Amino acid sequence: MKLPLPPLPTALQPKPKRPGEAEPAKPLDHVKEAGISTVDWVDERTALSGAARWTMFRKVPKGTNWFYTLGSATLFAFLSQAVTGVFLAMYYDPSVTRAYESARYITNDVFLGEFVRGMHKWGSTVMVILVFLHMARVFFFGAYKYPRELNWVIGVVLLILTMLMSFTGYLLPFDQRSYWATIVGVNINGTGPLVGPFLSDFLRGGAEFGATTLSRFYAIHMLLVPGAIIALIGAHLYLVTRLGTTAPPWLKAESDEGIREERI
Repeated sequence: MKLPLPPLPTALQPKPKRPGEAEPAKPLDHVKEAGISTVDWVDERTALSGAARWTMFRKVPKGTNWFYTLGSATLFAFLSQAVTGVFLAMYYDPSVTRAYESARYITNDVFLGEFVRGMHKWGSTVMVILVFLHMARVFFFGAYKYPRELNWVIGVVLLILTMLMSFTGYLLPFDQRSYWATIVGVNINGTGPLVGPFLSDFLRGGAEFGATTLSRFYAIHMLLVPGAIIALIGAHLYLVTRLGTTAPPWLKAESDEGIREERI
């Protein structure tokens, strides 16, 4: 037998409705009003609603398909790398004597450490693949042409920075494989014309591969490259929003006569 619920105290009981009085507001309505008031308060002081509308509400060309989501997928992969990288940095020790042990500790002892490290490791590979696919889509769709040349240049720089971030992160576990692979990679960079030897010395932190190399790779991987990527992604998204996206190359203009008149 189910016992009845105890009665509410008098102070908590809803007041009776008077004739002609509106229905009392529900608790959920108060929450919605509070949220709207908070957004209005922030917007009144920052005027961000106009920028948000300008960014999100724009015309999309006819024929847009799943190929156009590769850029957003790359951005999501970068955000995943940033979040997992922050958690890994909480336990990682960028020193020659403690780097390998800290990586082992993250994998074996930290709660969900192996999962987060796996996301960061495989997420790096996924991000590189998505960047190449996105660049291939832009190239084959002709989206690098006027007036989007600057956005193409920014995309090329982002591709290089993504490869650099992947290269510098490979050394951080500081095991035998990453150590010798990084030496090979740095020596290959040193064979480049003119700037090759200087670039190799910069990456090593000196003439030889030593203790400062690991800390330099860690600083480049955690601070220099992500900061540059964030700034260039902001510029990239601004240009995409301002210039719009191109229609697929297999779609023709609706009126060739109208195009000829505009050119004349």
